[in-house]
Amino acid sequence: MSIVDEPTDVVLRDGVYGDRVVAVEPGGAEFIPLAERHGKPRQLFWTWCSPNLEFATIFVGVLAVSAFSLGFWGAVLGILVGTALGSLTHGLLSSRGPAAGVPMMVLSRLGFGFIGNALPAGLNAVVGGIGWFAVNSVSGALALSTLTGMPAWLGLLIVALVQIGVALLGHNLIHGFEKVVLPVLAVVFAITSVTILTQVDPSFVPTDGQPAGTTAGFLLTVGATFGYAAGWNPYATDYTRYLPRDASPKAVGWAAGLGVFVPCLILEIVGAASATLATDPNATPTAAFTEHLPGWLAALTLLCIAVGAVAANAINIYSGSMSFVALGIRLPLTLRRALAVGIFGVLGFVVALFGLADAGEAYEGFLLIIAYWIGPWLAVVFVDWYLRRGQDTEPLLFDTSHRNVAGPVAMLAGIVVSIVLFSNQTSFTGFVAQAVPQIGDIAFEVGFVVAAAVYWLMRRSAPAR
Repeated sequence: MSIVDEPTDVVLRDGVYGDRVVAVEPGGAEFIPLAERHGKPRQLFWTWCSPNLEFATIFVGVLAVSAFSLGFWGAVLGILVGTALGSLTHGLLSSRGPAAGVPMMVLSRLGFGFIGNALPAGLNAVVGGIGWFAVNSVSGALALSTLTGMPAWLGLLIVALVQIGVALLGHNLIHGFEKVVLPVLAVVFAITSVTILTQVDPSFVPTDGQPAGTTAGFLLTVGATFGYAAGWNPYATDYTRYLPRDASPKAVGWAAGLGVFVPCLILEIVGAASATLATDPNATPTAAFTEHLPGWLAALTLLCIAVGAVAANAINIYSGSMSFVALGIRLPLTLRRALAVGIFGVLGFVVALFGLADAGEAYEGFLLIIAYWIGPWLAVVFVDWYLRRGQDTEPLLFDTSHRNVAGPVAMLAGIVVSIVLFSNQTSFTGFVAQAVPQIGDIAFEVGFVVAAAVYWLMRRSAPAR
């Protein structure tokens, strides 16, 4: 098929949207018509950079020192490895958007079948639309509370309403919002980063947290930082499907991958540096981070933490709604996405309200849990992509009879094996992790390998219908 031909074997999105910013995006998870395509690959850098200029990113680095007991340089190495892996997969997946023209969780139907895709799409709807919404809303609420003295619940309500409003209008406003806030967030966080890094204590040796040694702490850091960066992977083509179909996949992949890698690497390292300076164990995470900053810079940083939470959650709610729509639930097209945004916004607010009390420990477990399911899902997606190279896959994307049992079986096998044997959580520790605590948490690595092997063997022996 030529790149200028309108496909006839997909469900086209209705309505006229174009490049209007202040307009409600029509339709749901359908194929974007070629006449509606617009934008350039370079816009992906700010689209992914802005939502990562926030406190949730910083706190990943804090955990490397305070929870996983790494020194500063060990934390830097673990952050580099995990972030690079998650950013690489994000770039690869994003590169498929212009040709595919559909959200990531519709493209996922190739490896899982129409019905089996409910497994990853359902997980992503809950994790993205509710889980990440809660995580980022808490950091934004705590920042507003520290800055203004308002009750944390009121700060949470303000942050939630703004980010729901941005997500409700849709794709174009999200791209525009991320572009507008990027210069402000980048300048303030750059000044904050320099200020913190010039005070870092590289000789600091943690005494609390993970007691199993530096190898365990390093592997836990790799898992957590991978989980953070790869947490964007199930959204990848949601923000590249509107690009012209002839957009360069390499340019798309580099812009999206670097948009995740650069801010995550820098701010997570800054978070690790700040953890070597912490003096008040009872301070809220945002207050502990800003206590070593001049008053004026602390105030600006807290404000930007709140803005960054909105930038991140606009994407989380929007893509959570895309995953919900990709489940194929029969609702009027004009209502599907709007209903999903509203439902996830309310549920995310409730979860965040309960998470205000103990944000740190909950966030540590959440990051690792994300990696537990994304690792096996990525394995299925990448192996399926390889096996289908050169094939016309468009007819399968909206074919309700498409079945591929190998996908959900392989993903579940990867999740179960990795969690039961190798997970390292406060509530549950895998059998191998109990016996050899020095391995930390390698669940996502094991889950990826197991799921890839199972999917490969099943597809080679019984191709999908």
